[in-house]
Amino acid sequence: MPTERFKNIIYPEVKIKDVLTAFWIGIKPQKWSLFVVLIFTILAGVAATIAPIFYKQFFDIISSGGDKVIIAHTLILIIVQIAIINGFIWLFYRIVAIYNNSYQTGTIARLKQRSYDYLMGHSYIFFSNNFTGSLTQRVNRFARSFEGLGDRLVDSVLPLFVKIVSVITVVFFLNKWIALVILIWIIIFLLFNIMFSRWKLKYDILIAKIDSETTGYLSDTLTNQNTIQLFNGYKLESNGYKSVTDKQAKMTKISWNLNALMAAGQSFLGFAIEFLLFYFAIKYWGQGLITIGVFVLLQVYILSLIDQLWSFTKVIRHAYQAYADAKEMVEILLLPYEIKDILGAKELVVEKGGIEFRNLSFSFNKTRQVLNNIHIIIKPGEKVALVGPSGAGKTTLVKLLLRLYLPTSGKILIDKQNITEITQESLRKNIAMVPQDPILFHRTLVENIAYGKRDSKKEEIKNAAKLANCNDFFDAYSDNYVGERGIKLSGGERQRVAIARAILKNAPILVLDEATSNLDSHSELLIRDALSNLMKGRTTIVIAHRLSTIQMMDRIIVINDGGIIEQGSHNDLLAKEDSLYKKLWTLQAGGFLRYEDKEKPTTTESFEKIEEDEEENYKNEEKDEVKLVNF
Repeated sequence: MPTERFKNIIYPEVKIKDVLTAFWIGIKPQKWSLFVVLIFTILAGVAATIAPIFYKQFFDIISSGGDKVIIAHTLILIIVQIAIINGFIWLFYRIVAIYNNSYQTGTIARLKQRSYDYLMGHSYIFFSNNFTGSLTQRVNRFARSFEGLGDRLVDSVLPLFVKIVSVITVVFFLNKWIALVILIWIIIFLLFNIMFSRWKLKYDILIAKIDSETTGYLSDTLTNQNTIQLFNGYKLESNGYKSVTDKQAKMTKISWNLNALMAAGQSFLGFAIEFLLFYFAIKYWGQGLITIGVFVLLQVYILSLIDQLWSFTKVIRHAYQAYADAKEMVEILLLPYEIKDILGAKELVVEKGGIEFRNLSFSFNKTRQVLNNIHIIIKPGEKVALVGPSGAGKTTLVKLLLRLYLPTSGKILIDKQNITEITQESLRKNIAMVPQDPILFHRTLVENIAYGKRDSKKEEIKNAAKLANCNDFFDAYSDNYVGERGIKLSGGERQRVAIARAILKNAPILVLDEATSNLDSHSELLIRDALSNLMKGRTTIVIAHRLSTIQMMDRIIVINDGGIIEQGSHNDLLAKEDSLYKKLWTLQAGGFLRYEDKEKPTTTESFEKIEEDEEENYKNEEKDEVKLVNF
């Protein structure tokens, strides 16, 4: 849900034509299949209207009182004709079924794919403002809404239209006054249902919105089920879920009551036309203007019309519900991307890997200033650490580099190329990131690691896993699913998978967002060489809370309140009396690495000395956790 950090998303107004246009985009590749469906549905409807005319002849001949032998032969001929017509009706509907199934399944797949593709192009802020479960529900309901409308178009709407035109035409030639009565009644019936359904639409839209909220709440609580257990939040969340489901039940009850009221009105109109037809049929029969066969024909027609109109009213109701369901996804399809490539954007070419943050400022929703006129030049191959209290803007700076956010002012350049003028794909292709809390796909371990390089060979994947110290669990999960979000793995194991993925990607720029935060001291020691090797020859930005992990950095930049307050090497910053870095370092007493009074390690021997000291510390079980105090 929206927070004060993120602006509320203002969706565009969606009209019925927008929904129909979205559907048509999915239909268009198979428009000829739809054309065949429409043609043969019309033919089947016309044939179904012709068949009762033979019933009229049947009863007229029976009531004529002529020669029984002639009557018998004539009746047999009529029965054969009726059978032939019904055979054509059967054939037409089989053709409709074949082509309808083809175009509908294809269209549904395309609608889902288009929804997915467009949805995934939205920005980080967009996803921060929406529940994952709610977005999933929108995509699925959008496809289902078309499926429902497509079925009803073939089953109800088009056959009814053909039936009305055919019946009015046939009855007009038999008795124009009865035809006029039927036509007026049809208009009244349709107007009643359309107006009632439009009035009810606002409730259908509310129900669709509440349904998304309910699904989102359920998804959110299921995702955080472990947190709920640990903090005894079951009652709180149960009450919260009850609140949204009660709201949903209240609106659904109103909708169902309106449906019942609508059905009552339809029944009244149905009784009215039955009464009127009987009245006029008896009147005109008494005057000799119609025959018994015509009376039977009228009854067949009107009963068929009532049945189809009754079904059509459900179609109207479902159409408005489908509009309400589709509307939420079409809102997203009509919402322009906040971050998109400019016309003619070029591919990023990284030759050296220099990065410049030039006079960069950023604020959330133009109300909360996070970064203020930041200017940093990172030389090619330089290892830079970003340090500061939580909320200082360290992670925001990295997200701006990856174009997950747009700066309020200023620019970012990589090898003198403005990142707003290059494609997002090429930008992210050249940056490997290890996040603080990696989330894995519910796929195999091999698939998760290979995400860093799609065409990688099994040997490359194994090597990356080995360098990231994934050996102890690689075999167990290499071909087995790691669970949703990687839940079957520990936090440290997930982080090592993320490191393996970055190793495999082999990008010239590396970002480590506290990449060892979820590792125990022994695991941290084991992958230190892997991280050192990974950083060799690469421009590296490290976001650090555990200051023990960044002493070997070329430069440490301390950020606080959106600005750079100091920078330098580890020893330089410790030498300053009023240094914030020194305060943070002092507060992390008991941390795994403390080289407060030693020279900055720069050689291979120095790294080996660190490892020896760490191994000794591990054996002595001196593994106190590092805690960062917010300032």
